[in-house]
Formats: sequence, C-alpha cells, structure tokens
Amino acid sequence: MKITQVQEALENRTTEEMRIVAEKENTDINLLRERIAGGQAVIPANTRHRNLNPTGIGLGLRMKVNANIGTSQEKSDLKTELKKLRTAIEAGADAVMDLSTSDDLDNVRKKIIKKCIVPLGTVPIYQTAIEAGGVTDMDKDLYLEVFEKHAKDGVDFATVHAGITRDAFPPIKTRVMKCVSRRGSFLLEWMKCHGSENFLHECFDEILEIAAEYDVTLSLGDGLRPGCLADATDKAQILELKILGDLARQAREKKVQVMIEGPGHIPLNEIEKNVRLEKKHCDNAPFYVLGPLPTDIAAGYDHIACAVGGALAGWMGADFLCYVTPKNT
Repeated sequence: MKITQVQEALENRTTEEMRIVAEKENTDINLLRERIAGGQAVIPANTRHRNLNPTGIGLGLRMKVNANIGTSQEKSDLKTELKKLRTAIEAGADAVMDLSTSDDLDNVRKKIIKKCIVPLGTVPIYQTAIEAGGVTDMDKDLYLEVFEKHAKDGVDFATVHAGITRDAFPPIKTRVMKCVSRRGSFLLEWMKCHGSENFLHECFDEILEIAAEYDVTLSLGDGLRPGCLADATDKAQILELKILGDLARQAREKKVQVMIEGPGHIPLNEIEKNVRLEKKHCDNAPFYVLGPLPTDIAAGYDHIACAVGGALAGWMGADFLCYVTPKNT
C-alpha cells in the first residue's frame, strides 16, 4: 500500500507536495504538516497523477475555487471538454471536476487527467449508474470497481455520498423540496426499491481501502442539501452532516484525507451558522461549499448568486468553493 499524505504527516515526514503547497501559500511547513495530520487540511494528490501541481485546501490556506466540466447526453464532445479545462485553468481555477455522464467515460476521464495540472475530482456513482443500466440496478461491487478505476487513472478527489441513509426518509417528508441532489436522489430511489441501507454507507471501509491505496481524497457528499431557503438547516440536512462527521473520523483512522461538502440553498443570515456546524460536527475538516445560494429567485443567474454566498462563506471559514454555472446547478 502507498503511503498517504496523512500517514507521512503523522510520522512527521514532509512530502514534496507539502513543500510546494507551503511555498505557494507562504505558510509554515511544520504547521501545514500538523494540520494535514489532524485532518484540518488536505492536499488532493493521487500518487498516479503525474503532472499535478499540488494544491492545499483547509485551515490557514486560501479559499480555493473548483470549476465543473464534463460531457452530457445533450452535448458529448471531448474536444470541447478539453477546451473548458484549459479555460478553467487559465482563469485561475484551483481544481476541476469531471462530471461526465455520456460518451466513452473512461477515455474522457483519462484524456482530461493527462491534460489537467490541478487536482481533478469525479463522482464515481454517475458511471456506476450508467454501467449498471439504471439507478436501481447498481450494487456495491460495481461501484467499487468503478471507484478503483477512477483511482487508478489518477483522480485526486472523489465525491462519495455515504452519509445519506434510510434514516433520511422521515425528515425529508416535511420538506418543500424533498431532494435536489442528483446523486442523493439516486440513492434514495435505490434504498426505496431494495428496502436496504445505502450500499455506499455499508461498504465505506472498502472505499477507504481503495482511497488509501492511491491517496484519493474523499469529498463526502451532501445528498440532502437544501434546494430552497425554506428547507435550509433542517433536520434532514443536520442528520446527514452528523453522519458525515462520523465517516470523516473513520477516514482519518485509515489515514485517508477527507473534505465535507455543504449546502446548497441557505439564506445569508444562516451561512455563518452552517460553517460553524460543519466545523463542529466534522472536527474542522475542510468545508467544500456548493454555492451557497442565498436566494431562490435567481434562476439562470446562479453564478452570481453563489458568488455572493461563496464570498460570505469564505469569510466565515469555508475552505473550498464549487463554482455554479447556469447550466450546472
């Protein structure tokens, strides 16, 4: 098994990635190493991503910005996605996520990784659902196969929605918008169909083994993030957040780097509260905010709304911002 950034830090060793990040951030390298060891900072750097310029995310570091790209059923063109990748990097994106859902997914991912000099993230459950032939036909074995394929290709961080469980069904009944996360809806549908617990939650230890082998940073997804202000900071959201905190602790025990994804639609006056809740329940793990979107009435202008919410979230202590475009909300 390869040695992860966390394991190196715990054994008081400084990696080349740590040196690069400390220099870029103008921060004390010993302090950075301590924060990686404690889970307050991460350096998403797959051991197989050869051309990577490492980036640090977390406590004491600049807030980073992620850009989403990827093919879809409406438009599937590798040339266009590589152009998007170049544009994102030239514009200063600190990381990129490949959210492809059509075309030759393995080829698209490999070509993007080959050209990507910043940390690259993916969401393996997309490919799992496609290869299974449908959401309800997914199973843990296929998911683990897909996840390892992404890891072997050099993916630096992967979104895993292991925190949405069967306990979520009662609290979402009172919501205005039950579930707006595409991946969250996949798993709710799967659990309802099979009458079983979320297979990502059940096989989390196996996911950690693969992540540790390639030093893939886990981005624990918020499948129950609120889709409107009326549902912000509700029981369903906090239930999942507490589970994500437990999963983050399991990841640290296995020397796996971990980030926590967050909401979502939340009003301006609750952004600080949400940042504090994540830091409390997840032991100060880096917070990867999706937006946040502080209004429900900016459809088509999500990029502007999330710039406002993201700026405030960063001021309050969020670490990583997912840039939301009008076509990718």
